[in-house]
Amino acid sequence: MPGIDFSEAFDVVVAGGGNAALCAAITAARKGARVLVVEGAPEFYRGGNTRHTRNLRCAHDGSAPTMTGPYGEDEFLDDLMRVTGGETDKALAALTIARSSELLGWMDGAGVRFQPPLGGTLSLGKTNAFFLGGGRGALNALYRQAQALGVAVVYDTPVIAVTVENGFFMSATVRHEGRERSVRGRALVAACGGFEANIEWLKQYWGAAADNFLIRGTPYNKGAVLKMLLDAGVAAVGDPTQCHAVAIDARAPKFDGGIATRLDSVIFGIVVNRDAQRFYDEGEDTWPKRYAIWGRLVAQQPGQIAYSIVDEKSIRLFMPSIFPAVSAPTIAELAAKLTLDPAALDQTVRDFNAAVRPGTFDASVLDDCRTQGLAIPKSHWARALDTPPYYAYPLRPGITFTYLGLRVNEEARMLMKEGGPAGNMYAAGEIMAGNVLGKGYLAGIGMTIGAVFGRIAGEGAARHAHN
Repeated sequence: MPGIDFSEAFDVVVAGGGNAALCAAITAARKGARVLVVEGAPEFYRGGNTRHTRNLRCAHDGSAPTMTGPYGEDEFLDDLMRVTGGETDKALAALTIARSSELLGWMDGAGVRFQPPLGGTLSLGKTNAFFLGGGRGALNALYRQAQALGVAVVYDTPVIAVTVENGFFMSATVRHEGRERSVRGRALVAACGGFEANIEWLKQYWGAAADNFLIRGTPYNKGAVLKMLLDAGVAAVGDPTQCHAVAIDARAPKFDGGIATRLDSVIFGIVVNRDAQRFYDEGEDTWPKRYAIWGRLVAQQPGQIAYSIVDEKSIRLFMPSIFPAVSAPTIAELAAKLTLDPAALDQTVRDFNAAVRPGTFDASVLDDCRTQGLAIPKSHWARALDTPPYYAYPLRPGITFTYLGLRVNEEARMLMKEGGPAGNMYAAGEIMAGNVLGKGYLAGIGMTIGAVFGRIAGEGAARHAHN
């Protein structure tokens, strides 16, 4: 953006350009702060993973016209505790959920619009509000609001160094229009994502398997600012091997395939690895509470590849892939097309079919269709694969964002390794989501964490700047 004077100190410097960053920038600007948003990506690719989102999860009383419900805070918390196995900062989780009830009104006030409730097998109409125009529509509305408030934005401007002294942000060095420039601010909000696009960093924890990972979102989230702040003494949070990882179509591009590459076929059939063996309960729980474990499951299989197999009676029950299914009139012929052992796959399907116990199939609830006698059961939605033709989708781990991040308190202030809070440094979004998500995922909660802590960080940063 022409006309930005890098020689002057801003009140608040926001590193990042997605949902969390914009929520922080808008909140700070409404408090009268002079705000600069530094986005590492070019303008067309601005917004990090927000571009690929569709919705956010929020507690509500049932009166929202764009949701069914109600969805109370206790139920939200119970869902979160189940998917994380209790691996969450309970105070920050409770704060996220309590403040989530404010988001529909706040987003509406920022120009973001929502569409009517979503029905179907995703079962999200009660828990999640869907953006009209998707994530990009929401993102564009937030940018319009930020710029109407006088927020300065620079694109294609990565942060290449951060100067921190005794827990205080002093300045950042950015590369802007081919030149290194120093940016000073009275407060910093780090809202620039994790390190999922940094394959070499992923390989430190996953080894060579990371070479087979596909990155669903932006190729710009390399974790540079995260690493700088950790090196500057900010405390870390989260298991570096944990991440939001879903099973996506193996034919998707290496980067930026987005939500269209996700496959929702798992609960309707079986999933096998390259040895044609099942390896996990496909019907463990409703899909919004389990889809984000399947990337990790596939990542643990030989060659980081798996295959979702359904038959004719199930092929139209889920959102289709953007790639055509592999199909064949028999299981053996399907195996051959997938380069699997035909005899092994045929036996796996025969064993599964024999174990199915009939019930009343209903993909919208935890139904009573299950298997009995298998080492790896299918707890719900188990139906024999017996109606040709048969279909398969190849699966690979699709990494959305990593959970290793910056530890924060309820003010969104970064915590230093020695234990105290940073003086003027705040964090929001994926760079701190590991405080709430020790493992697992709930559909839409990434946007919730970003918006809640973005607002908290923006308010705190503006208050600090004015003081």
